[in-house]
Amino acid sequence: MLTGNKIRLRDRKLSDARESYAWQTDPELAHLDASPVLVVPFVQYLTSYQHEIDYPTTTRQQFAIETRDGKYIGYCSYYGIYESTGAAELGIMIGNRNYWNKGYGTDAVATLLNYIFQQTKLSRVHLKTLASNYRAQRSFEKCGFTPYDRVNRDGYDFILMEIHRKEWEKNKLEPGEV
Repeated sequence: MLTGNKIRLRDRKLSDARESYAWQTDPELAHLDASPVLVVPFVQYLTSYQHEIDYPTTTRQQFAIETRDGKYIGYCSYYGIYESTGAAELGIMIGNRNYWNKGYGTDAVATLLNYIFQQTKLSRVHLKTLASNYRAQRSFEKCGFTPYDRVNRDGYDFILMEIHRKEWEKNKLEPGEV
């Protein structure tokens, strides 16, 4: 378990699946994630979810995000992990709208970055976010990410952002600074 100022990152549990499914079938959240609305039945989703928990891969690390008092509010991951390139991509979803605009996402990203740069040999973490999602961009910038490009994929306009280990070491956020 990784602890931030407002959140804890922990292993995903099967009991998280119902809320995760609800978030992935929500059109607004799917749009913010630039992904299609999930349309598979819950039973099929649950089987896949259980499989991911039981058989994790070495190229993806996934975490549940919960408040310090144990409320499951979202998930995050870093993936595309290849030690040879020293890079990985970061993704996050705060699915519970009651926790938007209150620093929970920023704290989760800062906590995950601290883990990545302290516990792995990765030297760069990158992400993409919708160009129209200014809230996410501000959150990522607070954590030290800087924009480096803009691309259009599948009809979505994205801002590409990155942080390098050296910048993180100089400017890392400590718990309580978010």
